This record gives sequence, C-alpha cells and structure tokens, in this order.
Amino acid sequence: MIPLALDRFDVATYVNALFLVYTVLVVGNVLLSYVPRVPYNRALRAVLDFVTESTNPYIRFFGRFLKPVGVGGMALDLSPMVALVVLFVAQALVVGAIEG
Repeated sequence: MIPLALDRFDVATYVNALFLVYTVLVVGNVLLSYVPRVPYNRALRAVLDFVTESTNPYIRFFGRFLKPVGVGGMALDLSPMVALVVLFVAQALVVGAIEG
C-alpha cells in the first residue's frame, strides 16, 4: 500500500516547484520577445501562445508602474526584471511560511 500522508515539507516542495515553473515561463517570455518572427507551426504556436498568455498579465502589471528607460536611443523595459524579483521574494516568503 502506498502511504498518502503528506507533511508540510512535501507541500513546500510542490509550491516551490510551481514557482520555479512560472519563473521559467517568465524567462521564456522575455527570451521570446527578442525573436522577431517564428515560422508558423501549429504545435509551436500553441506553446508560444501559452507562454505569452500565462505570463503577460503578470508582467504588464509591473509595466503599468514602470516606464521604459531610454538607453542610447533604445528603450529598456525593466518590468520583467522587477516581476522576477517580486516572484523570488514571494517564493521565499510562501515556501518559508509553509516550511515553518
């Protein structure tokens, strides 16, 4: 018989993994923003749409408060970096609170 008892460390590991997956999605969204055009493929388009649709609302939240910084005629958007920092802080707080 398989034991089904979970303790708080198992839950903390699971929540930590969820934060890690979302962090990878945010970084993937940032990297995808540097690719100008991706050839059309239905499966690839589904993955790219999932990444952008799941992370853009979170990144745009910080974009409302931060304006792009002009650097040498180019604009640098700092909202993904701030979003990642907030995500790391939230991960540390939530996982730390679960572990007790």
